[in-house]
Parts: sequence; C-alpha cells; structure tokens
Amino acid sequence: MSDVYAERGYGSRPLGFGAKPAVVVVDFQRGFTDPHFPMGGAPAVDAAVCATVPVMEAARRAGLPVIACVNGYDGPRAVPHWKAAPVYDLLAGTPSVELDPRIAAARPDVTLMKSAPSIFFATPAAAILTKERVDTVIVTGCITSGCIRASIVDAFSLGFRVMVAADCCGDHDPVAHAQNLADVERRYADIIDAATAITEIERWRVRNADPG
Repeated sequence: MSDVYAERGYGSRPLGFGAKPAVVVVDFQRGFTDPHFPMGGAPAVDAAVCATVPVMEAARRAGLPVIACVNGYDGPRAVPHWKAAPVYDLLAGTPSVELDPRIAAARPDVTLMKSAPSIFFATPAAAILTKERVDTVIVTGCITSGCIRASIVDAFSLGFRVMVAADCCGDHDPVAHAQNLADVERRYADIIDAATAITEIERWRVRNADPG
C-alpha cells in the first residue's frame, strides 16, 4: 500500500543526534502510573517507566541533564478546561502528583510542575536546556497521544532536535501510541528506542571524557 505522506516528502529527512543530548521525562507521576488512581495502571505506561530508568541512569553517568515534570495545579481554579475529569484531582501536594518512585529513585536533576500538556509550556525547561547548551532532546513519558505529543511539538518549535524513545513512552491505547509516533516521525522527530538512546549517551560521554 502506498504511503501518501512519503509520496509528498514527509519523513524524507532524518534528524540524527546533535552535539549534546538531554533527557526529558514527562508525567511519570503516580496519577498516571499507579493503578490506585483513575488514569493509572496502564501496562504500556508501566513498561515505559521501566525502560526509562536505565536511560536516566546513563544520562546521569554522562553528566547530561535530566528534566522531569509532573502535571499538577495549586488549586481547582488553576486547572484549564480539561475534558478528562480525573485531571482536576491532580492537585499539588497530593499523592497523584508525586513522581513514580522508580523515577524519583533515578534522581532527575530538575522536577517541574506543569499546568499544560507540554513540559515546555510556561516552564523553565527550555531555558535550563539552553543554559546547558543542549541541542537534542530525548523524550520519554506519558501519555503518548497527549502530553508526549505536545512536548514533541514544542521541542521542535523551540529548535531542538527531537528523539522520541518509543519504548520509554506509554499510552492507554496501543493504537493511539503507534499512530501518534508514526505521525510525529513524519514531521518533527526521529523515533528511537531506549537502547539507542543509551548508546548515543554513552558515545557522548566517551567523546567528552576528561583526558586527565
């Protein structure tokens, strides 16, 4: 079957890694990973958490930035017009806004609380990465069809090379996960996996090792 997008030039120019990568970890918080919460417990999200931890650990060994975020609000009036009712319970200081314990144990350098889908919207994430002279963002987290996609589009719009670690991202619906990854790969990002991310991080570490 023909690919109408490929026929029109979509996806014809792979990005590749740039000079310096960083890892962003989007919304791996208990409200999305813990089955005790309405939006938590999706098997694909749990698998993505497990795949992300070694990527974070590799970045820390290399001295590369790891920025995590949680979706949360200071109070009900701070919540945008979400159509998903459980989001209104993601209030600062509650267990649903805590990082998943596995992500917390991997010790991100920075944990931000965001109030919109993208990790970059109205947060200092982009400024932190710019200060660190990062030009490549490895995206991990959930939910692929929502906050991950929004973060990919914003990272692209801000001028970063965007690498999406597919097995480090999770969704409630595997079809939505696959469709959104395929779509962003046509336009904004390279789709990789955790093993590739770790390999590229290690290459960066070796290239930039102190000879002394």
